[in-house]
Amino acid sequence: MSDGNTELILEMIDIFTSQVEEFRNEMDVLYKRGDFENLGKLAHKAKSSVSIFGMTEISNKLKELEILCMKKKDTGSYPEIITKFKTDCSQAVSELIDYKRNLTSK
Repeated sequence: MSDGNTELILEMIDIFTSQVEEFRNEMDVLYKRGDFENLGKLAHKAKSSVSIFGMTEISNKLKELEILCMKKKDTGSYPEIITKFKTDCSQAVSELIDYKRNLTSK
């Protein structure tokens, strides 16, 4: 997608890392409030962000969360999906920061 454009890659990493942090915090707040409609909408946004970086497994889980939230169904499974999102994204952010560091040190 970036066609090797280092500046674009760095910008995408920065956007992703800041978005993920916002999503992580907001998901917890929305779940605790029982605001499943907005949690589903947020899962949809987050799904798009992780898809760009090829995170297919968590993208599928977020789609599942989005659908469950729309139906207000199986609410007990939401924390597991949120935790998986947070864990996977923490790992991805760590890897992207290392990648960015290596890219900018060249």
